[in-house]
Amino acid sequence: MTNIMFISLGCDKNLVDSEVMLALLQEKGYGITNVESEADVCVVNTCCFIGDAKEESIENIIELGKLKEKRLKAIIVTGCLAQRYQEEIFNELPEVDAVLGTMSIEAIVEAVDNVLEGKRYECFKPLTHLPTIKDKRSMTGISNTGYLKIAEGCNKRCTYCIIPYVRGNYRSVPMEEVVEQAKHLVDNGIRELCLVAQETTLYGIDLYGEKCLHKLIRRLSEIEDLHWIRLLYCYPEEITDELIEEIKNNPKVCHYIDMPLQHSEDSVLGRMGRKTTKKEITGRIKKIREEIPDIILRTTLITGFPGETEEDHKALMEFVDEIEFGRLGVFTYSAEEGTPAAEMDNQVPEEIKEQYRDEIMELQQEISYDVNRRQIGRTLEVVVDGYLYDDEMYACRSYMDAPDIDGMIFVKSEEELLSGDYISVKITDCNEYDLVAELI
Repeated sequence: MTNIMFISLGCDKNLVDSEVMLALLQEKGYGITNVESEADVCVVNTCCFIGDAKEESIENIIELGKLKEKRLKAIIVTGCLAQRYQEEIFNELPEVDAVLGTMSIEAIVEAVDNVLEGKRYECFKPLTHLPTIKDKRSMTGISNTGYLKIAEGCNKRCTYCIIPYVRGNYRSVPMEEVVEQAKHLVDNGIRELCLVAQETTLYGIDLYGEKCLHKLIRRLSEIEDLHWIRLLYCYPEEITDELIEEIKNNPKVCHYIDMPLQHSEDSVLGRMGRKTTKKEITGRIKKIREEIPDIILRTTLITGFPGETEEDHKALMEFVDEIEFGRLGVFTYSAEEGTPAAEMDNQVPEEIKEQYRDEIMELQQEISYDVNRRQIGRTLEVVVDGYLYDDEMYACRSYMDAPDIDGMIFVKSEEELLSGDYISVKITDCNEYDLVAELI
């Protein structure tokens, strides 16, 4: 049997594409392996959102090239880097045998067939195309959690972002197809669905003429064995009152919203091409917290955007201190070629970007500890993700924690627990990012 190894880089949307390609290959009889020495073909599903991601993708391809000199038969490059640098990959990385664009994941079997015959292969479907996934997924990662991609592309055209250039404009996956995918995942043991897209909150606007995320959530919650629905990548200006009501009243929806803001100051937001203001952001957060008092808000910020001043940075620090996000991440600005921001004046030196990032993360560490300390004594439902043998305790998550990016709740139990179990615990202790609990 010919064995295929996958390296999936970047975001969870990319991971969904990798899982689709894995399923298509398995359906055609190819074997899948995680062991380098067993692989005949390696597929690198790349990311190029920021400079570091681009470097990681290229480094992986070069390392596989060394392996190809010994025993690997072929290397296939897919994903955002492949889409963005179609010609350069073949010209500058001769070890690559096939290249697939972001909308060409359905061609993965044909790509593998060709490279095994010694042929070079490429496929780039137009960015208006939307791959049909339906029930084709070979799940990776935490066994009880799955990502459900409900849309592709983005219309926002933020000045720092290359996504529209490699993923196209916003296209919602038809609701019936999303529900079919969700049922397939739940039938295969998934109990928590994380809804993802470049922007989930615009779901349906292109197909149905209105924002339908709240309607989609209601449909998904009708799936009997689905336990949690988690919302990621919700832009604040698109969070409707109907969506807030659905989160508030639907028992299957986690009281958790990932809301990427990038900055707080209007001058910076304007240069970023963001479609909102500080006043609108704070107003929406206030509304959400009034309606859902135990909501956990996660955000991401960018430091060192062109023209950001020390005054802008201090105002952002004050904003973070005032809002007290439960979860927060910070990226330094990365100038991506072909984006308007890369051509802007007043580019900020790297050391200043990093200084701003470190100062915000230091502040957030204090905020996170305060948020966690307020959980002590609280009873929570948590899902068991696994067992830590060295520490003799279970790693769990509550509604407050998305998989892979947020903290954990560590639980000691003499009773054996299984991954995917939902249990009740009482929080007894904490540190800056994690909680400790006892089984009830």
